[in-house]
Amino acid sequence: MRLTLIAAGTKLPRWANEACQEYAGRLTQEYRLELHEIALGRRTAAGAGQAIEQEGRRMIAALPPNPYLVALQVGGRSLSSEQLAEFLSQRAREGRNVAFCIGGPDGLASAVDALADFRWSISALTLPHALVRVVVAEALYRAVTIIKGHPYHRA
Repeated sequence: MRLTLIAAGTKLPRWANEACQEYAGRLTQEYRLELHEIALGRRTAAGAGQAIEQEGRRMIAALPPNPYLVALQVGGRSLSSEQLAEFLSQRAREGRNVAFCIGGPDGLASAVDALADFRWSISALTLPHALVRVVVAEALYRAVTIIKGHPYHRA
């Protein structure tokens, strides 16, 4: 199963890139994690609307074929690690790859949100986008270790 993390923004701190690479490197067998960075749209004095739309078009273009699309949204549904593991297991049984979309500093494009099969909230807090990527990568790794019965997760 391919897990694709599509995130707006290309200039992250080194620690965030290294952390995402670390978790992606641990997922190399039947569950693989790939990160696709999308360039931010150009913000103008008139507002961020056009930038968000540009980001949305870029995200949609980066989607793998026929993914189960998860939009990262503050107003989405919270999942425990065990629930995320079951969520991934269900997608694997369906034979669906999963794409997770993280919006830019002004949020996720409505066009991407409209395509979403599921809206996931990792926190009610406002988090820096670099940290969101790391949290999602770790959560996916943790969920896969639960599926495989690996002792990483201690509930």
